[in-house]
Amino acid sequence: MTRSINRDTQLCMSLSGRPGNFGTRFQNFLYEALDLNFVYKAFTTRDLPAAIGGIRALGIRGCAVSMPFKEACLPLVDAIDDSAQAIASINTIVNDDGVLHAYNTDYIAIRKLIEQHGLSPDLPLALRGSGGMAKAVACAFRDAGFRHGQIVARNEAAGRKLAEVSGFSWARDMSGVQAQLLINVTPLGMEGAEADQLAFERIEVEHAHVVFDVVALPPETPLIKLARALHKPVITGAEVIVLQAVEQFVLYTGVRPDDALVAKAAAHALGQAA
Repeated sequence: MTRSINRDTQLCMSLSGRPGNFGTRFQNFLYEALDLNFVYKAFTTRDLPAAIGGIRALGIRGCAVSMPFKEACLPLVDAIDDSAQAIASINTIVNDDGVLHAYNTDYIAIRKLIEQHGLSPDLPLALRGSGGMAKAVACAFRDAGFRHGQIVARNEAAGRKLAEVSGFSWARDMSGVQAQLLINVTPLGMEGAEADQLAFERIEVEHAHVVFDVVALPPETPLIKLARALHKPVITGAEVIVLQAVEQFVLYTGVRPDDALVAKAAAHALGQAA
C-alpha cells in the first residue's frame, strides 16, 4: 500500500553541495516500514541562511547537513549539542517548534564504532585527510582517549589546524610514520575518478593492526579489499554512514528501529545510493 502525503506529513531534508540518494532512500524506507507520517527529500542551496531560515519558517522537522555547509551552519542555529560543540561542526539540525538544535551524528557514529570494535587507545594512528569529516573522526578518537597519532595531509594549513584541535601531530605524507591503525578520510577509493586509488601503500597496510576507511560508496574500497586480503580487521564507511543515519532518524522521529530493520534499510539504500 502506497503511503499518501497529507497536511500532517512531516518533512525532513538534507542540504549538500552534491546531493545523493543514500539518505533519501534510507530514511523513506524506514518511514514506510514503521508507518510514520514523514517524507525525506535531498536539496542543495546557494543561499544557506535562507535555507536554514526556511527550516524554521516552514516547520521542517529535520535537516541533514553535508559538505560544504557543516561549519557555516553554526551561527544559524539556536542550540548546539555536545556532539557538534566538540568539533565545531554540524551534520544534523532538528526543529523543535521553531528552535533549531544542532548535532553531529558523524561524531556519535565514530565514537560508537570505536567502542563496538574494541579499539585500544594505545594504538598509534595515522589519519589521512583534513576536511570536515576528518575533523569529526579525529576528534572522536581524541575524546575516546587516543593520544598517539598523525594527521597526514598535503594541505599544511588544514592539516596543522586539525592536528592542533585533535592533539595529534601533522605530517605531509607517510614517510617515517609508524601507525598500527590506518584511517582514510579522503575521497581516495570513492566511486568516480579516484575509485581505483589506494589511500595507503600495501606495505603500510601490511604493518597495520586495523584499517578504517570512511569512504562509504563503494563499501568495499580498494583499501578495504586489500586489508581483508591481508586478514586485517577492518571498519568500513558503510558502517559509519548507516550508524549516523540511524541516529538522525531517531532525532527526527523519536523512534529507534531494531537492528534487523536497519540492516534492510541499509541494503536498500546502499544498493542505489549514488
